[in-house]
Amino acid sequence: MTSPIPPENPGSTSHPSPGADLWARATPAAAAADARTAASSGWERDVLEKLVFATINEQRASRRWRLFGRLLWTALILVVLWVLFAKDTATTTSSSPHTAVVEVKGEIAAGADASAEFVVAAMRSAFEDSGSRAVVLLINSPGGSPVQAGIINDEIVRLKGKYDKPLYAVVEETCASAAYYIAAAADEIFVDKASIVGSIGVLMDGFGFTGAMEKLGVERRLLTAGENKGFLDPFSPMSEAQRAHAHQMLGQIHSQFINVVKAGRGDRLHETPETFSGLFWTGQQAVEMGLADKLGSLDYVAREVVKAEEVVDYTRRDNVAERLAKRFGAAFGGGAVQALRSSLPSLR
Repeated sequence: MTSPIPPENPGSTSHPSPGADLWARATPAAAAADARTAASSGWERDVLEKLVFATINEQRASRRWRLFGRLLWTALILVVLWVLFAKDTATTTSSSPHTAVVEVKGEIAAGADASAEFVVAAMRSAFEDSGSRAVVLLINSPGGSPVQAGIINDEIVRLKGKYDKPLYAVVEETCASAAYYIAAAADEIFVDKASIVGSIGVLMDGFGFTGAMEKLGVERRLLTAGENKGFLDPFSPMSEAQRAHAHQMLGQIHSQFINVVKAGRGDRLHETPETFSGLFWTGQQAVEMGLADKLGSLDYVAREVVKAEEVVDYTRRDNVAERLAKRFGAAFGGGAVQALRSSLPSLR
């Protein structure tokens, strides 16, 4: 016998039937809710897609810029290497008759444009060229290192003997001290009437601050191994023995300078007590004293003396890369090197 089905309780919490669920979804409120949910989901998906594509585009652009940067740096390095190894010489050999010119301008010092390294290399190229009829040193320098000037002077003598070609010196504004040391080896020296010529002497300059230090109560603590190691120190007193030693050095270099001038000028030099005193004179006075031969410019010498009006420049100069390298290198220890250089004898 079957039991009767109990009546449905309105307060019962039993789960709704599938039919009831379908009915609930069919109501307008439920449909609107589903639409809002779908719209919200679509908006989020659109934003996400845009973000992904933006990220991809940014990565592509970044890769392109990195590639462009690498190519640019590669090109720059290649240009620098080309400039570095392509010497910045002003000329090539020429078979036609010409006057070879080598400039000696500015301070005569190691590493400068008028260093022995550059001037000697340029002179060798000029003498070796079969088309050069003579070599002209175009000088405009206040002087510099006696060592650099001595190297150039010796090389002039050697090259003239080896190639049997004349070498002339043409002075622009200044040919003093070490510059004249070089010019003295020339076959003839041409000047402008207002040029500055001479200054045949040697100097060693510096400062002494011992008196000022005493007044300020400053104590100099200099430790050396060797009693004369610090005798050029500007903050330490100089003894008479040290002063005498310095004068002896200067006198020896001065004698070398005088001998070079006498050997180069020979009987043309009209020596007076002031000739080797360190004084300098105008070009017109220098001709009268035998320190120079004639008045004349580069064009005059090429046209009237050498008889080859074409002028070819053999001057050696630093290229851009070498100058940058020197400037960067000078940042390290440059002060110490300059201090040492300033204490050495100089023909200025």
